[in-house]
Amino acid sequence: MAAGNEVNLNECKRIVPLNTWVLISNFKLAYTLLRRPDGSFNRHLAEFLDRKVPPNSFPLDGVFSFDHLVSSSSSTNLLTRIYLPAPLDPSRHGTVDLTEPLSATNIVPVLVFFHGGSFTHSSANSAIYDTFCRRLVTICGVVVVSVDYRRSPEHRYPCAYDDGWNALKWVKSRTWLRSGKDSDVYVYLAGDSSGGNIAHNVAVRATKEGVKVLGNILLHPMFGGQERTQSEKRLDGKYFVTIQDRDWYWRAFLPQGEDRDHPACNPFGPRGQCLEGVKFPKSLVVVAGLDLVQDWQLAYVDGLKKTGQDVNLLYLEQATIGFYFLPNNDHFRCLMDELKKFVHSIEDASLSKASPILLTQ
Repeated sequence: MAAGNEVNLNECKRIVPLNTWVLISNFKLAYTLLRRPDGSFNRHLAEFLDRKVPPNSFPLDGVFSFDHLVSSSSSTNLLTRIYLPAPLDPSRHGTVDLTEPLSATNIVPVLVFFHGGSFTHSSANSAIYDTFCRRLVTICGVVVVSVDYRRSPEHRYPCAYDDGWNALKWVKSRTWLRSGKDSDVYVYLAGDSSGGNIAHNVAVRATKEGVKVLGNILLHPMFGGQERTQSEKRLDGKYFVTIQDRDWYWRAFLPQGEDRDHPACNPFGPRGQCLEGVKFPKSLVVVAGLDLVQDWQLAYVDGLKKTGQDVNLLYLEQATIGFYFLPNNDHFRCLMDELKKFVHSIEDASLSKASPILLTQ
């Protein structure tokens, strides 16, 4: 076993950029320390290890941010962190004006973003996600509303979905998030890992409730099922994540006694909801070729296609989980290019019919 682990480690270090390997390895070590065999989680230590940053009313890298508490049906209000481009007039720096729309002429997409962490780790004010959201604003020309949803195992399914739904309704009701000649809020749902899972499920509810969402952006979304797929067997333990890790998080999130064919885990599985005939938002699904659950992500793409939904696949063959946290690789630049095109193609119906994108670097 020790020799096998050493081979996996050497292969991982050979393929993954060094600074990415160091970053994700540190997260891996912390996550292992925090999970307990009995299914409980050391939340106090997790909060200590998770470096958080405050919002900034004065611009940082051309972006300013502020926090807002959204009224929620849960016992506590829902924290959101809003990221906007800095005003061109320096005299307006340090103030937040919520009386005017984003633009009276141009469309400004609003990304409701759900952070990753397997439903258990990180938060909207974690430094790693704060930096990523700023980059989305700067590079993609969007406004980001990052949602601090409740986490498992303290808050199991469907708490995170309910928080995501409440955040979406709040965003749609903000007059200062409107833009364009039609004065509308142009919303996209986005998330990585568990956040991608949440984005899908919030979109399903929005479709049922008649709330318009323009598109979903899922970065190596966290899906699964009872069956062990080829990618799970082939990549188990090779690139930061093991099957055992994933199983722990699903047990912590799903209702007690449920298995991984629950629709929250396996949306197109035996108990999944059929989306055929439903006007579901167009989707951009990003799959990292070194993610052991990629087969489930590809099955999700296939499920959307079979039900007649519009979906684009960005498959990055040599990418690992979390590749987008550091802007030092071609995968990051490719992702940003595709995200920007996706959210600024509101009237371009041809985008969803494009061929899947394969990047082998």
